[in-house]
Amino acid sequence: MKRFSATIAATLLPVAAFAHPGHVDHANPLIDGLTHPVSGGDHLLAMLALGLLAAQMGGRAIWALPVTFVGAMIAGGLLADGAPLAGVEPMILASVVILGVLVAMTMRLPMAALLPMVAVFGAAHGWAHGAEGPAQGAGLYAAGFAAATMALHLLGIVLGRAARGAMALRWLGGATSVAGLALVVAG
Repeated sequence: MKRFSATIAATLLPVAAFAHPGHVDHANPLIDGLTHPVSGGDHLLAMLALGLLAAQMGGRAIWALPVTFVGAMIAGGLLADGAPLAGVEPMILASVVILGVLVAMTMRLPMAALLPMVAVFGAAHGWAHGAEGPAQGAGLYAAGFAAATMALHLLGIVLGRAARGAMALRWLGGATSVAGLALVVAG
């Protein structure tokens, strides 16, 4: 499991760290939306970490965390309306580190505290997606990035459930946090 996780982390680090303008060609808004969350290591890691956290917590967290994140992400994307916002990228990086630490430390925050935090993180990711989205076809773009995000959350849940024992899951969370810190340093 450690070798698999190290391989995943090593392959994610060279990926473009942030959601930079210029990689969306706006020719097909749905495809642009589907590819945006997986084109930056920060988005990819945060969404996988959220799935790991949902798997670790179990119960209603399995659906409540991803649904809250995606709902807030869509709202953030709509609010962005193509305009960048200072502080969004640091919040995205914070989401990677914090979600990874929560998994690594097996912290069980109450849902009343966790859901608002996840909503803030989701809104920040959505703002980044929306700031780079197309003016034409924004609905298709939003549907694409929402679907890709849910798929990444699901992948994180599957990885979390497949982790053999709590220690493996904690290790995955720690690796996510370390990768997030590497993105901060590289930033």
